[in-house]
Amino acid sequence: MKMTMHIDEDVLARVMKVTGATTKRAAVELALADMARRHKMKELFSQGLGLTADELKAEFAPTAADVLDSHGLMVAEKKQAPYGRARPAGQ
Repeated sequence: MKMTMHIDEDVLARVMKVTGATTKRAAVELALADMARRHKMKELFSQGLGLTADELKAEFAPTAADVLDSHGLMVAEKKQAPYGRARPAGQ
């Protein structure tokens, strides 16, 4: 849907920086999707979360907007190395 909106440029610039969005449209879409996700989480929490583990995982799976580095910039997901050393065979 096409529409004309007045959006605070400073806020939009911050959203673009935080999400890594390269266009204003992408930044607005990411912000709206995140707001909708947060509202859904709030609704589910208020209902007592009567969900199975698989349902919870599906509802709260991270999105691209959730993967940010310490500076608030979007980064690619990193696979964590396992803790400790692998045990030699036979031990």
